[in-house]
Amino acid sequence: MRLKRGDTLVVASHNLGKLREIRALLEPFGLDIRGAGELGLPEPEETGATFIANAELKARAAAIASGFHALSDDSGLAVAGLDGAPGIYSARWAGPEKDFALAMARIEKELREKQARDFSAKFVCALSLAAPGGAVQSFAGEVHGHLVFPPRGANGFGYDPIFIADGMNETFGEIAPAAKHAMSHRAKAFALFRKAVLE
Repeated sequence: MRLKRGDTLVVASHNLGKLREIRALLEPFGLDIRGAGELGLPEPEETGATFIANAELKARAAAIASGFHALSDDSGLAVAGLDGAPGIYSARWAGPEKDFALAMARIEKELREKQARDFSAKFVCALSLAAPGGAVQSFAGEVHGHLVFPPRGANGFGYDPIFIADGMNETFGEIAPAAKHAMSHRAKAFALFRKAVLE
């Protein structure tokens, strides 16, 4: 699958923070980006057992409903001391109000209850591109680091204020968005997507 300047691409997400990041990454390629929310597309239930399965499910649903190519991102935080949780349930831990302060507090509480010494974690991103006819291509990226409490910084979104990537001293919530875009899990998956689909 190839996309070229002027093509319409639906970003299959209702998460405005995620939509903003994907728009910034795609800006140089001259695509006509539409959010699933703008088009009134329903959010499909995420029934997959992996990030890639959920990304493919969302991309397919948006491509079929809109008649355009659709790009979906399924991403989340996997915490070693919690056996990989919240993982694919990262958004659900924030509840219906998408309250990530609540989700971050839950992670801290569960780590403390387990008396965990391992605060290592990774962000995982699966990107899937679906054509209206049903064909799908997927790409994955990870960034490893550790968690800190209390949360620090107001940049980014989701779990960014508690995550420090390996080799850094500041959380994803403290670094400039451009610095995060250069090395995040989403940036790594996007580099593979760009090479395969846009260049």
